[in-house]
Amino acid sequence: MRGRGAEEPTGSGAADGGAAGGDESAGRRAAAEGPADAAPDAQEATAVRQVSRVVLLDPDDRILLLHGFEPDRPTETWWFTPGGGLEGTESREEAARRELAEETGLTDVVLGPVLWKRHCAFPFDGRRWEQDEWYYLGRTDRTATHTGGQTDLERRSVSGLRWWTWEELSASRETVYPTRLVELLRTLLDDGPPDAPVLLETERV
Repeated sequence: MRGRGAEEPTGSGAADGGAAGGDESAGRRAAAEGPADAAPDAQEATAVRQVSRVVLLDPDDRILLLHGFEPDRPTETWWFTPGGGLEGTESREEAARRELAEETGLTDVVLGPVLWKRHCAFPFDGRRWEQDEWYYLGRTDRTATHTGGQTDLERRSVSGLRWWTWEELSASRETVYPTRLVELLRTLLDDGPPDAPVLLETERV
């Protein structure tokens, strides 16, 4: 999904520190977004989609997350990193930059190394998603966000964006993806990027 909203999020559960009310099983359905080429039947397997995501940090080491929800069940919510699937012949890095621009309006971003890799599969919006995700480190001096290039699915399933401190994220009871984000972010802030991408556990629903 390409993100929606501004730095101050809107919609149910999107306010700073507000409880979203979504349970983990519901949030897992949108651990990553999918394009319109997913299989129409949620029970059918799809081709593995190649996805680039960005762990975007501001000068205060806050991380930018999007607030997603099930279109037909808006109380089922979660937070996730910007990113999306590769288009055409673009590279992983090109996809990461394009998705950031579309979802957040941020183009003045320094992309670093790939931090983590993850495989996930889940039902969402009546379809089955299966994808390999690469998480890039990103740095920006800008914090004001705006949305462009939204799809219909994005307008129906993302309520806003928010910059989170590690302390806020650690104290939150909201669903966040990847599920180890609090731990992974703490390690990143303390030790810097890993020497090689960390392979995260497969999440399949």
